[in-house]
Amino acid sequence: MKKKTLRMLTGLLAAAALSACGTDPEITQFKKEVDAFCTSVAELHESINGIDAQSDDSAALVLTYLDQLDRQFQDFAELDFPKEYDYLEPLADEAGDYMTEAVNSYHQVYESEAFNKDTAAYARENSARALKRVQIIMSILRGEDPSAAQTDSAAD
Repeated sequence: MKKKTLRMLTGLLAAAALSACGTDPEITQFKKEVDAFCTSVAELHESINGIDAQSDDSAALVLTYLDQLDRQFQDFAELDFPKEYDYLEPLADEAGDYMTEAVNSYHQVYESEAFNKDTAAYARENSARALKRVQIIMSILRGEDPSAAQTDSAAD
């Protein structure tokens, strides 16, 4: 799971390089916003991985970072995609919806008295679905075949 997430984040950061190649102001702004999203997701990923699982406040910290991650996905879903990439907006919307569902499920897992493995699995599945959609979008923005991103993840 960590390898897939790291690979996805690496791909997201590679997509950030796109921000320098647009001459259309609308596309240039869009690519800057995508770059900011990628950077934020990578930083949140590092923060989550840096949490000491043995600390008393680890669950609260994870949930705080996950809430921030959800907000980033919602902002990404709300981006105004340029005309030539307009067809990707539904994927961004789905990514936002899946991440919200994942974060809500993680809240249930961490805030419950007893651990529920089914809820945890559901949360992971929705998170993977959100990330998969972002991978597809990034592949297309990089001019790559999105089928590689589609088969790279087992979710969905």
